[in-house]
Amino acid sequence: MHLSWPGGPLSGTAQLPASKSEANRALILQALAGGGTIDNLSDANDTQLMQRLLKEAPHTDVLDAEDAGTVMRFLTAYLAVTGWKGRLTGTARAQERPIAVLVDALRKAGASITYLKAEGYPPLEFGGFSASASPTELSVRGDISSQYISALLMLGPMLPGGLRLTLTGQVGSLPYIYMTVALMRHFCTAVLYENRTLEVLPDRYRPADYTVEADWSAASYWYSLVALAPAGSEITLPGLRRWSFQGDQAIAKIMAQFGVETTFLPDAVHLKQQPLSLQAEIQTIDFTDCPDLAQTVAVVAVALKRPVDLTGLESLRIKETDRIAALQTELAKFGGDLRDLGDGRFRAESNGFSVANQSVATYHDHRMAMAFAPLALRGPLHIEAPTVVRKSYPQFWNELAKAGFIISEGG
Repeated sequence: MHLSWPGGPLSGTAQLPASKSEANRALILQALAGGGTIDNLSDANDTQLMQRLLKEAPHTDVLDAEDAGTVMRFLTAYLAVTGWKGRLTGTARAQERPIAVLVDALRKAGASITYLKAEGYPPLEFGGFSASASPTELSVRGDISSQYISALLMLGPMLPGGLRLTLTGQVGSLPYIYMTVALMRHFCTAVLYENRTLEVLPDRYRPADYTVEADWSAASYWYSLVALAPAGSEITLPGLRRWSFQGDQAIAKIMAQFGVETTFLPDAVHLKQQPLSLQAEIQTIDFTDCPDLAQTVAVVAVALKRPVDLTGLESLRIKETDRIAALQTELAKFGGDLRDLGDGRFRAESNGFSVANQSVATYHDHRMAMAFAPLALRGPLHIEAPTVVRKSYPQFWNELAKAGFIISEGG
């Protein structure tokens, strides 16, 4: 796909998909509760896939989670606690993403799960569930993917003795854990969280209606677009809340230092470009709680020639691709650098940034495509395999076209 910008400020209203993080949690909880209506489910593949597999599970013994991390992890816990017997698989990349931490914990809770290929990785064979009447006490590292922790939390009320889950070490992606707790409470289950320990009493979920918020992760690309567009650019994003469960709302604060002002409206946010302030020293941004924003921010920092240090990137190695390696390769094409400073710190900076018809590889990763697309505001470029955006934001290219981008296939 070839992208270019005809010139002039960016303006208008852009439609966002619903949050797949909220939606996939709500779908699991709805299934465990046995009812309730969930509104504003997006057409993102991960959400549609979760919805379809939950419906199929009672009638089949083989389920394919494709390349969806939340689907693989949340379904693993759901299928275990509901006593499902069968095989859960995924794409080749999904079979390279570790799941041992979750499976080990589920086995301790009473699940029968067997690895069908490599130890610690999907595909998985489920052989039923036999839980103790005593409280299930589990301990997991807090610096692993929060999806493991959320998956375990959501099955807690279904265990005969409840669940006591202790997090050890540094706890990352806390907003996603808070989101899970808030949604569990919405479906009428009590969760106590104190001193790194989450306690869920044995209970049952009750049907509840819920409206999914628009996706702050998707909004991050519009922040990038406003930051890189000509002076006077602004955009309105409907469906976002000031008081959000989503940790990626952090993009509003982060992008303020890149010249994007956020105004919260009753059911939307308005983004407006402001002149960049002088930067006295290199800023450090910690992505421990919002790792999905790292690619967007790294690209903007390079394009604006405003170096930043990024920390909290540990989980990026096991996403849809090794996102750190992918960023390093693709930024280099534009004269950018993501340099490993050691001790978990990376510096994004420009070494002569320019955009001139480079081709961006996307590595089967939706966020690589959308993080680099805003660079078309600075010059023409190509995006390889653009359909990867179907995972979370299927209408992304259509929304760019509505905003005025010139888009041609195969260019």
